[in-house]
Amino acid sequence: MNDRVFIKYLRIAALIFVLVLCASALSSCFGGTDEVVVLNVYNWGQYISDGSEGCDDVNAMFEEWFEENYAEQYGFSVSVNYTTYASNEDMYNKLRSGAASYDVIFPSDYMVQRLIAEGLLEPLNFDNIPNYEHIDPSFRDLFYDPDNTYSVPYMFGMIGVIYNTLAVDEADTGSWDLMWNEAYRGKILQFNNPRDAFGTAMYWLGIDVNTEDVSEWQRALERLQQQKPLVQSYVMDEIFNKMKNGSASVAAYYVGDFLTMYESNDMLAFYYPEEGTNEYVDAMCIPTCARNKELAELYINFLCSEEAAVANAAYTYYGSPHLLVRENEDYIASITEVHPDAMSLIYPGESERVPASYYHTLSDRMLSVQNELWSQLKIESTQSTWIPITAWSIVVVLLVFLGQGMIRRKIRESRY
Repeated sequence: MNDRVFIKYLRIAALIFVLVLCASALSSCFGGTDEVVVLNVYNWGQYISDGSEGCDDVNAMFEEWFEENYAEQYGFSVSVNYTTYASNEDMYNKLRSGAASYDVIFPSDYMVQRLIAEGLLEPLNFDNIPNYEHIDPSFRDLFYDPDNTYSVPYMFGMIGVIYNTLAVDEADTGSWDLMWNEAYRGKILQFNNPRDAFGTAMYWLGIDVNTEDVSEWQRALERLQQQKPLVQSYVMDEIFNKMKNGSASVAAYYVGDFLTMYESNDMLAFYYPEEGTNEYVDAMCIPTCARNKELAELYINFLCSEEAAVANAAYTYYGSPHLLVRENEDYIASITEVHPDAMSLIYPGESERVPASYYHTLSDRMLSVQNELWSQLKIESTQSTWIPITAWSIVVVLLVFLGQGMIRRKIRESRY
């Protein structure tokens, strides 16, 4: 190849290179991109409108909303990777272990308080969350985040007792005592997390659920130990199938989930125990391990839009701190259609409320005590099931061994 031909091909190659660069630049200028950024969202089970049973798919709505409003500005599209947990403690352990990175989490009040104290949450930039203006002022400045720096309220509610009206005598209801009633042995479900399980015993005994007195926690443990032989299972999300299909008759759980179960089994009923109960706020937060903080704030802002907030409240049956939700006639109609008393259960007026209190985060010392007592209860629970089985297994093995010995002896005697 002579020099002229070489230069010709070199010019063609350079021209192609320039055209590729220009195409790439133009693509960026006009928002064209193949890049997809994953937003990792970690939430409670059955706690967002997910597109099932004809409801809106809020995560898909966010992806579309971002594509229409922000894809050109940011130069990428968004895909929500949505996973769930069963309890605050499960979420905390996963977060603390560093086993995964999440952009948005939904801890309850006392867990928000703990995460802030341990430096595990990012302060929010509310310039990216203008829909925060729709949050009821009564859900701001609360004890767990007094300066509203790290969290945005998502849902709220109270714990009560669910029971099957076909299996439970109405005269036995109204108190936490139902959870300890011998008549329902093997049909009672208890929380499978320490804070709520100990809470049921503490409210029944009249103990401050935020006490730092070890002896009071010991008293609560004794009550849970007395309850243990009556308990069919310690559950979280497993409660749905057990209460819906009637394999269990009594359980303590959250009001929103009762309404979800009621849709499948209208023989279920619910009450707030007269001794008092836990009220809670679940909030949206960004952990320090987040990889896409600004995108996470846009996601939180979207969940605070009226459209998304109504969809989530209508799907979960939890109380919404969003002012426009409680004024939405379609939402009120849909909730009332599920259960005639749904609105008063979700949003009890002052005259209908029982004594209720928030869980506060415990000191490190008390967290250690709580976990130790919880382990003690669960280990004993396991032992109470397996010790008799093990004992009978040993007896059977010994009988078989002795029987074989007698057979061998008979055989020998017959030979002689």
